[in-house]
Amino acid sequence: MTDLLTSPSGTTRRRRPRRSASTLTRPAAIGLGVGVTWFSILVLIPLALISFQAAGGGWGVFVETLGNPQTASAIGLTVRQALLVTLVNVVMGTLIAWVLVRDQFWGKRALETIIDIPFALPTIVAGLVLLSLYGPESPLGVDVSNTSHSVFLALLFVTLPFVVRAVQPVLMELEPEVEEAAASLGASTFTTWRRIILPSLAPSIASGATLSFARGISEYGSLVLLSGNLPFESEVASVRIFTYVENDNPAAASAVAVILLAVALAAIVTLNLISRRVARHG
Repeated sequence: MTDLLTSPSGTTRRRRPRRSASTLTRPAAIGLGVGVTWFSILVLIPLALISFQAAGGGWGVFVETLGNPQTASAIGLTVRQALLVTLVNVVMGTLIAWVLVRDQFWGKRALETIIDIPFALPTIVAGLVLLSLYGPESPLGVDVSNTSHSVFLALLFVTLPFVVRAVQPVLMELEPEVEEAAASLGASTFTTWRRIILPSLAPSIASGATLSFARGISEYGSLVLLSGNLPFESEVASVRIFTYVENDNPAAASAVAVILLAVALAAIVTLNLISRRVARHG
């Protein structure tokens, strides 16, 4: 019920009813508890254990691990190539999504299916496919194996669908009439894209870019055959982690894993901030 309050001046005003601290029903609360527990078992607890394992060796483990030239080179190569691949995916993925949504052409259904192949294909098979096409016996005469270019190519292959599938549903919801109205008011194509389309697509582009970058810095299977895992040339961070595990050095492996996790979290926060700013200001 609403209470009546009398102010010192003699006027009467109504007290607004207090909002309930929670609107969860009992079934919803049970579902939330089950979901949080499941998420904790699969994600939070393993991440916490990795962090504790890395911290168990003390700060000296991080310093020693990062101070290792081979490890630092592997981490640097991984982050650089993942960033470059993400930038390419943002542009090409958005373009592909635009063509699939706004245009009709022969073979469109086949292209829709082919785009999802990197999702379904085992990564080691992807590495074998890339090796057969861009390896020493390439029918195209292009051999990028055992070079840093092989890392870029492999990451580009396995991350192709992320931006496309993130942007495509949002484009399908955008009404072309809004763009036509902007054009009728004298807006140029660039202005329409910057002020109307891009702010609507920014969150989905950021989501796809985040997934692309996270997959890039963690990729392993597609790189094993093609990159050759050469130190200071084509060795990536995931391979370096595996090497530490094989050498019975779990503390160093955990340290590299925590570093990659920190890089991924920083990328997620940065992309979210950028997408919100673009969506707000256009």
